[in-house]
Amino acid sequence: MPDAARPITILLADDDEEDRMLTADALAESRVVNDLRVVEDGEQLLDYLYRRNAYADPGSAPAPGLILLDLNMPRKDGREALKEIKADPELRRIPVIVLTTSKAEEDIYRTYDLGANSFISKPVQFTSLVEVMKQIQRYWIEIVELPRDRK
Repeated sequence: MPDAARPITILLADDDEEDRMLTADALAESRVVNDLRVVEDGEQLLDYLYRRNAYADPGSAPAPGLILLDLNMPRKDGREALKEIKADPELRRIPVIVLTTSKAEEDIYRTYDLGANSFISKPVQFTSLVEVMKQIQRYWIEIVELPRDRK
């Protein structure tokens, strides 16, 4: 089993301020102690990953070990961003968990076809969201062996 104490950077891409706040609160409540970084749309997500524009300083954009991705965002939606991430040999190994309000079967199939590692419909109740974050912590951070950043 991997070293559970090894912190990773979790990158949350979500355009809804309340959803970002609830996710951050749920991560804190579930005692996920990893570094959480937040972007508001697919363009910012790719800027962060490629260290462009506001994220040009590597200190402002540590390499994420996990991406939590909303699908429905302005400018560039989660599907488009996911397609670009998984097409890039430097980024494709970063696990991407789609965390969205959608329950559409088409979205589930399409995101897996694009390379998503998991698809989770956002729970409505905060306590359920906390439980989801605990399970993400348990599986993706404590159990799974993630590739280490080469940079």
